[in-house]
Amino acid sequence: MTTAVLAQGVIKHFPRVHALQGVDLTIAHGEFFGLLGPNGAGKSTLINIMAGLTRADSGRMAIMGHDVVTGYRMARRNLGVVPQELVFDPFFTVRETLRIQSGYFGLGRENDAWIDELLAELKLADRADSNMRSLSGGMKRRVLIAQALVHRPPVLVLDEPTAGVDVELRKLLWGFIQRLHRQGHTIILTTHYLEEAESLCDRIAILNHGRIVALDTKQSLLNGDLGRGLRLRVVANADILAIPAILAAKVVKHAGNTLELALDKGADSIVAVLNELQRSGIEVVDLHTEQADLEDIFINLTSREAD
Repeated sequence: MTTAVLAQGVIKHFPRVHALQGVDLTIAHGEFFGLLGPNGAGKSTLINIMAGLTRADSGRMAIMGHDVVTGYRMARRNLGVVPQELVFDPFFTVRETLRIQSGYFGLGRENDAWIDELLAELKLADRADSNMRSLSGGMKRRVLIAQALVHRPPVLVLDEPTAGVDVELRKLLWGFIQRLHRQGHTIILTTHYLEEAESLCDRIAILNHGRIVALDTKQSLLNGDLGRGLRLRVVANADILAIPAILAAKVVKHAGNTLELALDKGADSIVAVLNELQRSGIEVVDLHTEQADLEDIFINLTSREAD
């Protein structure tokens, strides 16, 4: 498959911060790719290097085969970025904003039909002649997505696109973005809503302290050693006052008569846990089990790296 994004040994240092420490990454054309990591992991720095806003100290980055330094114009032409921040010019209407963005890529009035299509798809048509400063935060977020797509780039980067938006808008945005993906766009998503990444992404990279600490398909991550976790929630017939010492390290939550434990499917037996609780005089009246999800893997990896 064609390579949409290529990073080879990308290093970027700022004063007192090693933002990226040799990142290697290949994203195929047409992938829905998740780039995850805690705050300060290096995600935004990597995106800024993709977009040519920051230059790497060493290494190479290319978009659709075009180097972001030596072939900047073509690399940028193939990339659309939806930033996390609501950045806009307050002096223009929605339509004027999109026409100005078109002009940056050498597109004139012949792009108006595509702008109208974007306005309709993102439910902005009735606000096309409204000034940007009069829009709600959710409307501004839609305009940012339209700006990123106005030159029809094959690669789209979404940096926390649903941060702070309501459920209805989130559904609208994901419906639109999934249609773009079905049409062949490469989508790169960063998000703190890990259920979104688990639902949408084909492959996932987890970045921490400037390094990729996991890179695999979603299913391989969930089926691997890091996905062996099992959450066990037990409800007793009375408040649990003392937790058996042998189980103390496995407890993740304790409130009244409810206890939640993190188990390893390969090493821990639910029956053994229940027997230990019974020996301690705790009578279990209900229990619930849940397989590890992407959030469990994320926490496991990033906390391990921190240690």
